[in-house]
Amino acid sequence: MSLCLPISSEGSPLDGPREACGVVGIYAPESHSATLTAVGLFALQHRGQESAGVAASDEGRIRVHTGMGLVSDAFRDGDIERVTGSMSIGHTRYSTTGSSDPCNAQPLLVTGVNGPLAVAHNGNIINSVKLRENLQAEWDSRFATSTDSEVVAHLLANAPGADWHERIFYGMRLMQGAFSLALLTPDAIIAVRDPLGIRPLCLGRLTEGNGGGWAFASETCALDHLRADFVRELAPGEVVVIDKNGVRSEVYERAARTNRALCVFEWIYFARPDSTMDGRLMHNVRDEMGAQLAREHPADADLVIGIPDSSTSAAVGFARESGIPFANGLVRNRYVGRTFIEPEQQRRDRGVRQKFNPMPSVLRGKRLVVVDDSIVRGTTTPHVVELLRRAGATEIHLRVCAPPIKHPCYLGVDMATRDELIAARKTVPEICQLTGADTLGYLSVRGLMDVARGREQGGFCDACFTGNYPVPVQLDLSKQALERTAS
Repeated sequence: MSLCLPISSEGSPLDGPREACGVVGIYAPESHSATLTAVGLFALQHRGQESAGVAASDEGRIRVHTGMGLVSDAFRDGDIERVTGSMSIGHTRYSTTGSSDPCNAQPLLVTGVNGPLAVAHNGNIINSVKLRENLQAEWDSRFATSTDSEVVAHLLANAPGADWHERIFYGMRLMQGAFSLALLTPDAIIAVRDPLGIRPLCLGRLTEGNGGGWAFASETCALDHLRADFVRELAPGEVVVIDKNGVRSEVYERAARTNRALCVFEWIYFARPDSTMDGRLMHNVRDEMGAQLAREHPADADLVIGIPDSSTSAAVGFARESGIPFANGLVRNRYVGRTFIEPEQQRRDRGVRQKFNPMPSVLRGKRLVVVDDSIVRGTTTPHVVELLRRAGATEIHLRVCAPPIKHPCYLGVDMATRDELIAARKTVPEICQLTGADTLGYLSVRGLMDVARGREQGGFCDACFTGNYPVPVQLDLSKQALERTAS
Protein backbone atom coordinates (compact mmCIF):
# COMPACT_ATOMS: atom_id res chain seq x y z
CA MET A 1 0.00 0.00 0.00
CA SER A 2 1.31 3.44 -0.97
CA LEU A 3 0.68 6.13 1.61
CA CYS A 4 1.47 9.83 1.73
CA LEU A 5 3.77 10.75 4.58
CA PRO A 6 4.04 14.19 6.22
CA ILE A 7 6.40 16.64 4.59
CA SER A 8 7.90 19.78 6.06
CA SER A 9 5.73 22.84 5.60
CA GLU A 10 6.46 26.21 7.11
CA GLY A 11 2.93 27.49 6.48
CA SER A 12 1.89 31.09 6.45
CA PRO A 13 4.19 33.60 8.13
CA LEU A 14 1.19 35.43 9.55
CA ASP A 15 -0.98 34.54 12.50
CA GLY A 16 -4.56 33.66 11.64
CA PRO A 17 -6.98 30.88 10.81
CA ARG A 18 -5.93 28.77 7.85
CA GLU A 19 -8.32 28.74 4.96
CA ALA A 20 -10.99 26.19 4.24
CA CYS A 21 -11.00 24.42 0.84
CA GLY A 22 -12.97 25.42 -2.25
CA VAL A 23 -14.97 23.18 -4.60
CA VAL A 24 -16.49 23.75 -8.04
CA GLY A 25 -18.69 21.63 -10.31
CA ILE A 26 -19.62 22.29 -13.95
CA TYR A 27 -22.17 20.65 -16.25
CA ALA A 28 -21.73 22.27 -19.67
CA PRO A 29 -22.81 20.05 -22.61
CA GLU A 30 -21.65 22.60 -25.19
CA SER A 31 -18.33 23.57 -23.57
CA HIS A 32 -14.97 22.26 -22.39
CA SER A 33 -16.05 22.04 -18.78
CA ALA A 34 -12.59 21.79 -17.19
CA THR A 35 -11.72 25.26 -18.50
CA LEU A 36 -14.77 26.68 -16.74
CA THR A 37 -13.92 24.73 -13.59
CA ALA A 38 -10.43 26.27 -13.58
CA VAL A 39 -12.00 29.74 -13.84
CA GLY A 40 -14.10 28.94 -10.79
CA LEU A 41 -11.04 27.72 -8.88
CA PHE A 42 -9.19 30.96 -9.58
CA ALA A 43 -12.09 32.78 -7.91
CA LEU A 44 -11.78 30.48 -4.87
CA GLN A 45 -7.98 30.68 -4.59
CA HIS A 46 -8.32 32.49 -1.25
CA ARG A 47 -9.77 29.30 0.28
CA GLY A 48 -6.62 27.23 -0.24
CA GLN A 49 -3.17 27.56 -1.76
CA GLU A 50 -1.59 24.13 -1.18
CA SER A 51 -2.85 22.31 -4.26
CA ALA A 52 -5.49 22.40 -6.97
CA GLY A 53 -6.99 19.97 -9.41
CA VAL A 54 -9.78 19.09 -11.82
CA ALA A 55 -11.52 15.88 -12.85
CA ALA A 56 -13.69 15.56 -15.97
CA SER A 57 -15.88 12.86 -17.45
CA ASP A 58 -15.62 12.19 -21.19
CA GLU A 59 -17.70 9.39 -22.74
CA GLY A 60 -17.67 7.38 -19.52
CA ARG A 61 -14.00 7.89 -18.67
CA ILE A 62 -12.90 10.11 -15.80
CA ARG A 63 -9.61 11.98 -16.20
CA VAL A 64 -7.90 13.81 -13.33
CA HIS A 65 -5.14 16.41 -13.18
CA THR A 66 -3.78 17.78 -9.90
CA GLY A 67 -0.77 19.84 -8.91
CA MET A 68 0.79 21.55 -5.91
CA GLY A 69 0.67 25.26 -5.20
CA LEU A 70 -1.63 27.91 -6.59
CA VAL A 71 -4.06 27.24 -9.41
CA SER A 72 -1.65 28.92 -11.81
CA ASP A 73 1.10 26.55 -10.63
CA ALA A 74 -1.03 23.40 -10.77
CA PHE A 75 -2.24 23.98 -14.34
CA ARG A 76 0.51 24.49 -16.90
CA ASP A 77 0.16 24.89 -20.66
CA GLY A 78 -2.07 22.19 -22.08
CA ASP A 79 -2.98 20.57 -18.75
CA ILE A 80 -6.59 21.74 -18.76
CA GLU A 81 -7.10 21.02 -22.46
CA ARG A 82 -6.19 17.37 -21.90
CA VAL A 83 -8.87 16.95 -19.22
CA THR A 84 -11.75 16.68 -21.65
CA GLY A 85 -15.46 16.28 -21.10
CA SER A 86 -18.69 18.19 -20.58
CA MET A 87 -18.82 17.52 -16.82
CA SER A 88 -16.08 18.34 -14.33
CA ILE A 89 -15.32 19.13 -10.71
CA GLY A 90 -12.45 21.05 -9.16
CA HIS A 91 -10.78 21.63 -5.82
CA THR A 92 -8.37 24.08 -4.24
CA ARG A 93 -6.93 22.83 -0.97
CA TYR A 94 -5.77 23.83 2.44
CA SER A 95 -5.23 20.65 4.44
CA THR A 96 -7.23 20.06 7.61
CA THR A 97 -6.71 16.28 7.65
CA GLY A 98 -3.59 14.92 5.97
CA SER A 99 -0.34 16.70 5.27
CA SER A 100 0.53 18.94 2.33
CA ASP A 101 1.70 16.34 -0.18
CA PRO A 102 1.11 15.77 -3.92
CA CYS A 103 -0.79 12.54 -3.37
CA ASN A 104 -3.25 14.32 -1.06
CA ALA A 105 -4.23 16.80 -3.80
CA GLN A 106 -7.84 16.60 -4.97
CA PRO A 107 -10.06 15.59 -6.72
CA LEU A 108 -9.45 11.98 -5.66
CA LEU A 109 -10.51 9.17 -7.97
CA VAL A 110 -11.49 5.78 -6.55
CA THR A 111 -13.40 2.76 -7.84
CA GLY A 112 -15.92 0.72 -5.85
CA VAL A 113 -18.97 -1.41 -6.38
CA ASN A 114 -20.76 1.69 -7.71
CA GLY A 115 -18.05 2.28 -10.32
CA PRO A 116 -15.51 5.10 -10.58
CA LEU A 117 -16.08 8.19 -8.44
CA ALA A 118 -14.10 11.44 -8.20
CA VAL A 119 -14.45 13.48 -5.01
CA ALA A 120 -13.62 17.07 -4.05
CA HIS A 121 -14.24 17.81 -0.37
CA ASN A 122 -14.43 20.95 1.76
CA GLY A 123 -14.70 20.18 5.47
CA ASN A 124 -13.49 17.61 7.96
CA ILE A 125 -14.83 14.16 8.88
CA ILE A 126 -14.11 13.74 12.57
CA ASN A 127 -14.75 9.98 12.66
CA SER A 128 -12.63 9.25 9.57
CA VAL A 129 -10.21 6.91 11.41
CA LYS A 130 -13.03 4.58 12.46
CA LEU A 131 -14.68 4.76 9.04
CA ARG A 132 -11.43 3.83 7.32
CA GLU A 133 -10.95 0.84 9.59
CA ASN A 134 -14.48 -0.34 8.76
CA LEU A 135 -13.94 0.13 5.01
CA GLN A 136 -10.69 -1.82 5.13
CA ALA A 137 -12.38 -4.66 7.00
CA GLU A 138 -15.64 -4.78 5.05
CA TRP A 139 -14.60 -3.87 1.51
CA ASP A 140 -10.83 -4.41 1.64
CA SER A 141 -10.52 -0.77 0.55
CA ARG A 142 -6.96 0.28 -0.31
CA PHE A 143 -5.98 3.80 0.71
CA ALA A 144 -3.28 5.75 -1.09
CA THR A 145 -3.54 9.05 0.84
CA SER A 146 -3.75 10.29 4.43
CA THR A 147 -6.93 12.34 3.95
CA ASP A 148 -10.44 12.01 5.29
CA SER A 149 -11.58 12.91 1.76
CA GLU A 150 -10.40 9.52 0.48
CA VAL A 151 -12.42 7.89 3.25
CA VAL A 152 -15.48 9.77 1.94
CA ALA A 153 -14.69 8.63 -1.60
CA HIS A 154 -14.42 4.94 -0.71
CA LEU A 155 -17.50 5.08 1.52
CA LEU A 156 -19.69 6.53 -1.23
CA ALA A 157 -18.18 4.40 -4.01
CA ASN A 158 -19.24 1.30 -2.06
CA ALA A 159 -22.42 2.56 -0.40
CA PRO A 160 -25.62 0.53 -0.86
CA GLY A 161 -28.56 2.09 -2.68
CA ALA A 162 -30.42 2.08 -5.97
CA ASP A 163 -29.25 5.58 -6.94
CA TRP A 164 -26.83 8.26 -5.81
CA HIS A 165 -29.33 9.96 -3.52
CA GLU A 166 -29.77 6.75 -1.54
CA ARG A 167 -26.02 6.07 -1.45
CA ILE A 168 -25.15 9.55 -0.25
CA PHE A 169 -27.89 9.53 2.40
CA TYR A 170 -26.40 6.23 3.59
CA GLY A 171 -23.04 8.01 3.85
CA MET A 172 -24.63 10.91 5.73
CA ARG A 173 -25.85 8.51 8.39
CA LEU A 174 -22.25 7.41 9.00
CA MET A 175 -20.15 10.54 8.45
CA GLN A 176 -19.76 12.93 11.39
CA GLY A 177 -18.48 16.42 10.77
CA ALA A 178 -18.48 18.94 7.95
CA PHE A 179 -18.64 18.18 4.26
CA SER A 180 -19.53 20.11 1.16
CA LEU A 181 -18.79 17.76 -1.73
CA ALA A 182 -18.39 17.96 -5.48
CA LEU A 183 -18.73 14.43 -6.89
CA LEU A 184 -18.20 13.18 -10.43
CA THR A 185 -19.38 9.88 -11.89
CA PRO A 186 -19.04 8.80 -15.54
CA ASP A 187 -22.44 10.33 -16.32
CA ALA A 188 -23.30 12.90 -13.61
CA ILE A 189 -22.00 15.61 -11.32
CA ILE A 190 -23.33 15.78 -7.78
CA ALA A 191 -23.35 18.54 -5.17
CA VAL A 192 -23.67 17.57 -1.49
CA ARG A 193 -24.00 19.69 1.65
CA ASP A 194 -23.84 18.16 5.12
CA PRO A 195 -26.98 18.08 7.30
CA LEU A 196 -25.78 20.96 9.48
CA GLY A 197 -24.72 23.16 6.56
CA ILE A 198 -21.37 23.84 8.23
CA ARG A 199 -19.57 24.64 4.98
CA PRO A 200 -21.21 26.66 2.18
CA LEU A 201 -22.29 25.53 -1.31
CA CYS A 202 -24.38 27.30 -3.94
CA LEU A 203 -25.97 26.51 -7.30
CA GLY A 204 -25.95 28.61 -10.47
CA ARG A 205 -27.13 28.46 -14.08
CA LEU A 206 -24.57 29.03 -16.84
CA THR A 207 -25.63 31.67 -19.35
CA GLU A 208 -26.06 30.95 -23.03
CA GLY A 209 -22.76 32.74 -23.63
CA ASN A 210 -21.12 29.75 -21.95
CA GLY A 211 -23.24 27.31 -23.92
CA GLY A 212 -25.69 26.84 -21.05
CA GLY A 213 -25.61 24.30 -18.27
CA TRP A 214 -25.15 24.33 -14.52
CA ALA A 215 -22.51 25.24 -11.98
CA PHE A 216 -22.07 24.87 -8.26
CA ALA A 217 -19.35 26.32 -6.04
CA SER A 218 -18.35 27.09 -2.47
CA GLU A 219 -19.08 30.79 -2.96
CA THR A 220 -21.14 33.02 -5.24
CA CYS A 221 -18.03 34.95 -6.33
CA ALA A 222 -17.06 31.89 -8.40
CA LEU A 223 -20.43 32.00 -10.16
CA ASP A 224 -19.83 35.67 -10.95
CA HIS A 225 -16.52 34.87 -12.66
CA LEU A 226 -18.22 32.07 -14.59
CA ARG A 227 -20.97 34.43 -15.79
CA ALA A 228 -23.46 32.10 -14.13
CA ASP A 229 -26.72 33.31 -12.66
CA PHE A 230 -27.06 32.55 -8.97
CA VAL A 231 -30.00 30.21 -8.37
CA ARG A 232 -29.82 29.44 -4.64
CA GLU A 233 -27.74 28.02 -1.83
CA LEU A 234 -28.01 24.32 -1.21
CA ALA A 235 -30.01 23.49 1.89
CA PRO A 236 -28.31 21.58 4.71
CA GLY A 237 -28.46 17.88 3.86
CA GLU A 238 -29.31 18.52 0.20
CA VAL A 239 -28.01 16.34 -2.64
CA VAL A 240 -28.27 17.71 -6.20
CA VAL A 241 -27.63 15.33 -9.12
CA ILE A 242 -27.10 16.89 -12.57
CA ASP A 243 -26.92 14.84 -15.77
CA LYS A 244 -28.42 14.69 -19.28
CA ASN A 245 -31.86 14.13 -17.75
CA GLY A 246 -31.77 17.42 -15.85
CA VAL A 247 -31.45 18.41 -12.20
CA ARG A 248 -32.78 16.24 -9.38
CA SER A 249 -32.66 17.34 -5.76
CA GLU A 250 -33.49 15.59 -2.50
CA VAL A 251 -32.86 16.60 1.11
CA TYR A 252 -31.73 14.13 3.77
CA GLU A 253 -34.75 13.61 6.00
CA ARG A 254 -32.82 13.98 9.26
CA ALA A 255 -31.52 17.41 8.20
CA ALA A 256 -34.91 18.95 8.95
CA ARG A 257 -34.60 17.80 12.58
CA THR A 258 -31.22 19.42 13.17
CA ASN A 259 -30.23 23.06 13.63
CA ARG A 260 -28.14 24.69 10.92
CA ALA A 261 -24.59 25.44 12.02
CA LEU A 262 -22.85 27.43 9.27
CA CYS A 263 -19.28 28.23 10.30
CA VAL A 264 -19.43 31.88 11.39
CA PHE A 265 -15.82 32.36 10.26
CA GLU A 266 -17.14 32.22 6.69
CA TRP A 267 -18.73 35.58 7.50
CA ILE A 268 -15.81 36.97 9.49
CA TYR A 269 -12.92 35.94 7.28
CA PHE A 270 -13.10 33.06 4.77
CA ALA A 271 -15.62 34.15 2.17
CA ARG A 272 -14.60 36.84 -0.29
CA PRO A 273 -16.21 40.21 0.48
CA ASP A 274 -18.02 40.11 -2.89
CA SER A 275 -19.70 36.78 -2.09
CA THR A 276 -23.22 36.59 -0.73
CA MET A 277 -24.63 34.14 1.84
CA ASP A 278 -28.20 34.13 3.10
CA GLY A 279 -28.80 36.95 0.64
CA ARG A 280 -26.29 39.24 2.36
CA LEU A 281 -23.12 40.63 0.82
CA MET A 282 -20.13 39.71 2.98
CA HIS A 283 -18.64 43.21 2.66
CA ASN A 284 -21.81 44.66 4.20
CA VAL A 285 -21.86 42.07 7.00
CA ARG A 286 -18.24 42.85 7.92
CA ASP A 287 -18.97 46.56 7.75
CA GLU A 288 -21.73 45.97 10.31
CA MET A 289 -19.34 43.93 12.47
CA GLY A 290 -16.94 46.85 12.50
CA ALA A 291 -19.73 49.23 13.47
CA GLN A 292 -20.78 46.95 16.34
CA LEU A 293 -17.14 46.74 17.44
CA ALA A 294 -17.00 50.55 17.56
CA ARG A 295 -20.09 50.61 19.76
CA GLU A 296 -18.67 48.01 22.14
CA HIS A 297 -15.09 49.32 22.26
CA PRO A 298 -14.85 53.02 21.30
CA ALA A 299 -11.47 54.69 21.13
CA ASP A 300 -10.15 58.26 21.14
CA ALA A 301 -8.04 58.26 17.97
CA ASP A 302 -7.18 60.16 14.80
CA LEU A 303 -7.42 57.41 12.17
CA VAL A 304 -8.89 53.96 11.64
CA ILE A 305 -6.91 51.51 9.56
CA GLY A 306 -7.51 47.88 8.73
CA ILE A 307 -4.95 45.10 8.35
CA PRO A 308 -5.42 44.38 4.63
CA ASP A 309 -7.21 42.86 3.00
CA SER A 310 -9.48 40.76 5.20
CA SER A 311 -10.14 43.50 7.75
CA THR A 312 -10.78 46.42 5.43
CA SER A 313 -14.57 46.12 5.39
CA ALA A 314 -14.75 45.98 9.19
CA ALA A 315 -12.40 48.96 9.49
CA VAL A 316 -14.67 50.98 7.20
CA GLY A 317 -17.62 50.11 9.43
CA PHE A 318 -15.73 51.08 12.58
CA ALA A 319 -14.79 54.42 11.04
CA ARG A 320 -18.35 55.12 9.90
CA GLU A 321 -19.85 54.36 13.31
CA SER A 322 -17.16 56.15 15.34
CA GLY A 323 -16.79 59.20 13.10
CA ILE A 324 -13.02 58.69 13.01
CA PRO A 325 -11.60 58.96 9.47
CA PHE A 326 -10.60 55.77 7.67
CA ALA A 327 -7.18 55.63 6.02
CA ASN A 328 -5.05 53.10 4.19
CA GLY A 329 -2.03 52.94 6.44
CA LEU A 330 -0.67 49.55 5.42
CA VAL A 331 -0.06 48.34 1.88
CA ARG A 332 -0.13 44.60 1.34
CA ASN A 333 2.32 42.89 -0.97
CA ARG A 334 0.15 40.26 -2.66
CA TYR A 335 3.07 38.43 -4.23
CA VAL A 336 4.86 37.17 -1.13
CA GLY A 337 5.26 33.41 -1.00
CA ARG A 338 3.75 31.40 1.82
CA THR A 339 6.97 29.78 3.07
CA PHE A 340 10.30 30.99 4.44
CA ILE A 341 13.49 29.12 5.29
CA GLU A 342 14.61 31.32 8.20
CA PRO A 343 14.36 30.14 11.81
CA GLU A 344 10.91 30.57 13.33
CA GLN A 345 11.29 33.97 14.99
CA GLN A 346 13.18 35.48 12.06
CA ARG A 347 10.58 34.03 9.70
CA ARG A 348 7.69 35.72 11.48
CA ASP A 349 9.48 39.07 11.63
CA ARG A 350 10.56 38.98 8.00
CA GLY A 351 7.13 37.68 7.00
CA VAL A 352 5.39 40.72 8.46
CA ARG A 353 7.88 43.13 6.89
CA GLN A 354 7.55 41.50 3.48
CA LYS A 355 3.77 41.13 3.69
CA PHE A 356 3.00 44.71 4.73
CA ASN A 357 4.59 48.09 4.16
CA PRO A 358 3.46 51.05 6.30
CA MET A 359 3.04 54.58 4.96
CA PRO A 360 4.80 56.88 7.45
CA SER A 361 3.40 60.06 5.92
CA VAL A 362 -0.10 58.80 6.75
CA LEU A 363 0.70 57.34 10.17
CA ARG A 364 3.29 59.68 11.66
CA GLY A 365 2.05 61.41 14.81
CA LYS A 366 -1.36 59.71 14.65
CA ARG A 367 -3.35 57.81 17.25
CA LEU A 368 -4.56 54.70 15.44
CA VAL A 369 -7.44 52.29 15.71
CA VAL A 370 -6.12 49.13 14.05
CA VAL A 371 -8.86 46.66 13.08
CA ASP A 372 -7.98 42.98 12.61
CA ASP A 373 -10.25 40.05 11.81
CA SER A 374 -8.89 37.69 14.50
CA ILE A 375 -5.99 36.86 16.78
CA VAL A 376 -5.24 33.14 16.92
CA ARG A 377 -1.78 32.37 18.28
CA GLY A 378 -0.76 35.96 18.93
CA THR A 379 2.68 35.35 17.45
CA THR A 380 2.70 37.95 14.69
CA THR A 381 0.41 40.72 15.97
CA PRO A 382 3.27 42.21 18.04
CA HIS A 383 5.32 42.55 14.85
CA VAL A 384 2.49 44.46 13.15
CA VAL A 385 2.16 46.78 16.15
CA GLU A 386 5.92 47.39 16.18
CA LEU A 387 5.87 48.06 12.43
CA LEU A 388 3.23 50.77 12.93
CA ARG A 389 5.11 52.36 15.84
CA ARG A 390 8.29 52.52 13.78
CA ALA A 391 6.26 54.30 11.10
CA GLY A 392 5.45 57.02 13.65
CA ALA A 393 2.12 56.02 15.22
CA THR A 394 1.87 57.48 18.74
CA GLU A 395 -0.94 55.24 20.02
CA ILE A 396 -2.31 51.92 18.80
CA HIS A 397 -5.78 50.78 19.83
CA LEU A 398 -6.21 47.24 18.56
CA ARG A 399 -9.77 46.15 17.76
CA VAL A 400 -10.68 42.61 16.69
CA CYS A 401 -13.96 41.84 14.89
CA ALA A 402 -14.03 38.26 16.19
CA PRO A 403 -14.41 37.22 19.82
CA PRO A 404 -11.43 35.61 21.58
CA ILE A 405 -10.69 32.20 20.02
CA LYS A 406 -10.45 29.76 22.92
CA HIS A 407 -11.23 26.39 21.31
CA PRO A 408 -9.83 24.53 18.27
CA CYS A 409 -11.92 23.85 15.18
CA TYR A 410 -12.44 20.23 14.19
CA LEU A 411 -14.84 20.91 11.33
CA GLY A 412 -12.71 22.08 8.44
CA VAL A 413 -10.55 24.99 9.64
CA ASP A 414 -6.93 24.49 10.70
CA MET A 415 -7.16 26.98 13.57
CA ALA A 416 -4.53 25.75 16.09
CA THR A 417 -4.38 23.41 19.06
CA ARG A 418 -5.84 24.59 22.35
CA ASP A 419 -2.34 25.01 23.80
CA GLU A 420 -1.46 27.31 20.87
CA LEU A 421 -4.53 29.55 21.20
CA ILE A 422 -3.46 32.65 23.07
CA ALA A 423 -6.97 33.47 24.32
CA ALA A 424 -7.22 30.00 25.91
CA ARG A 425 -4.19 30.80 28.06
CA LYS A 426 -4.25 34.54 28.68
CA THR A 427 -6.69 37.26 29.66
CA VAL A 428 -7.47 40.19 27.37
CA PRO A 429 -5.21 42.58 29.37
CA GLU A 430 -2.40 40.02 29.16
CA ILE A 431 -2.88 39.68 25.40
CA CYS A 432 -2.88 43.46 25.06
CA GLN A 433 0.43 43.66 26.91
CA LEU A 434 1.92 40.91 24.76
CA THR A 435 0.92 42.64 21.50
CA GLY A 436 2.33 45.99 22.59
CA ALA A 437 -0.92 47.82 21.87
CA ASP A 438 -2.20 50.60 24.12
CA THR A 439 -5.69 49.07 24.32
CA LEU A 440 -7.35 45.92 22.99
CA GLY A 441 -11.01 45.16 22.39
CA TYR A 442 -12.71 42.09 20.94
CA LEU A 443 -16.18 41.93 19.45
CA SER A 444 -18.43 40.03 21.84
CA VAL A 445 -20.07 36.74 20.91
CA ARG A 446 -23.48 38.34 21.39
CA GLY A 447 -22.53 41.32 19.24
CA LEU A 448 -21.19 39.04 16.50
CA MET A 449 -24.34 36.94 16.50
CA ASP A 450 -26.60 40.00 16.49
CA VAL A 451 -24.91 41.04 13.25
CA ALA A 452 -24.57 37.58 11.71
CA ARG A 453 -28.14 36.48 12.33
CA GLY A 454 -29.40 39.75 10.93
CA ARG A 455 -32.99 39.32 9.89
CA GLU A 456 -33.47 36.11 11.89
CA GLN A 457 -31.39 34.01 9.52
CA GLY A 458 -30.37 30.49 10.52
CA GLY A 459 -27.89 29.37 13.13
CA PHE A 460 -24.10 29.37 13.16
CA CYS A 461 -21.31 27.29 14.61
CA ASP A 462 -19.42 29.47 17.10
CA ALA A 463 -17.55 26.62 18.83
CA CYS A 464 -14.14 28.26 18.45
CA PHE A 465 -15.39 31.03 20.75
CA THR A 466 -17.77 29.13 23.06
CA GLY A 467 -16.71 25.48 22.94
CA ASN A 468 -20.28 24.52 21.99
CA TYR A 469 -19.65 22.16 19.08
CA PRO A 470 -22.66 21.18 16.91
CA VAL A 471 -21.50 17.55 16.92
CA PRO A 472 -19.53 15.54 19.51
CA VAL A 473 -15.79 15.95 18.86
CA GLN A 474 -12.65 14.15 19.87
CA LEU A 475 -10.74 16.88 21.70
CA ASP A 476 -7.29 15.55 20.77
CA LEU A 477 -8.12 15.15 17.08
CA SER A 478 -5.12 15.91 14.86
CA LYS A 479 -4.87 16.63 11.14
CA GLN A 480 -2.29 13.82 10.94
CA ALA A 481 -4.57 11.28 12.66
CA LEU A 482 -4.91 9.13 9.54
CA GLU A 483 -1.15 9.16 8.98
CA ARG A 484 -0.45 7.99 12.53
CA THR A 485 -2.95 5.12 12.30
CA ALA A 486 -1.90 3.91 8.86
CA SER A 487 0.26 0.79 8.69
